[in-house]
Amino acid sequence: MTGKIIIFDFDGTLADTYEAIVKIANQLADEFGYKSVDKEELLQLKNLSSQEIVKQSKISLFKIPFLLRRVHLELGKDINKLKPITGISSALYELESQGYYLGIVTSNSKNNVVDFLFNHKLENLFDFIYPKITIFGKHRAINTVIKQYEVSKEEAIYVGDETRDIRSARKSGIPVIAVSWGFNSAAILAEHQPDFLIEQPTELIEAIASWNNSWQKQLQSKS
Repeated sequence: MTGKIIIFDFDGTLADTYEAIVKIANQLADEFGYKSVDKEELLQLKNLSSQEIVKQSKISLFKIPFLLRRVHLELGKDINKLKPITGISSALYELESQGYYLGIVTSNSKNNVVDFLFNHKLENLFDFIYPKITIFGKHRAINTVIKQYEVSKEEAIYVGDETRDIRSARKSGIPVIAVSWGFNSAAILAEHQPDFLIEQPTELIEAIASWNNSWQKQLQSKS
């Protein structure tokens, strides 16, 4: 593949699934042995890292894959009601028109992602979807993308809404854009020092342009 790749998280980054997932998670609390949360507690959780949230919930790590599967199964029942993050669709179309390759790496199911993209006429924008990855295993999927599409780590960037997205990109050695419109707050995302931290989808175009300019300068310095 010739060209640069933008790898997106799905839930909270492209799809506005936050409230739906919280509602489902609360419904499954008794079954999986953790405490449901109210609106005030949710605001506190936004300022915790993914690992801190798992630790605070006291849910067994063994149960997490089963919990995620149930959450995504329930989410699929209401997939037709879910909307894209406001403004993200136009940003995606603009990036695709500029020649970037777009893909998705997510712990959600492929059916949910495909149905969502189709519902909102976004299915033709994405070159690949890597679904059902483990909650802390995104870096392995990122590494697979880089290898499969034969791009350097300087030619790929990740976009996500959680601290674990930043950590995954760091493990894979690629830059990362953190978005504050999803699950984690801007404050906790900033603490994890992403390469870019943006608050609106319109800023995504600027961040990608800045990354591209930096990449071009690196190429020129090496030549």
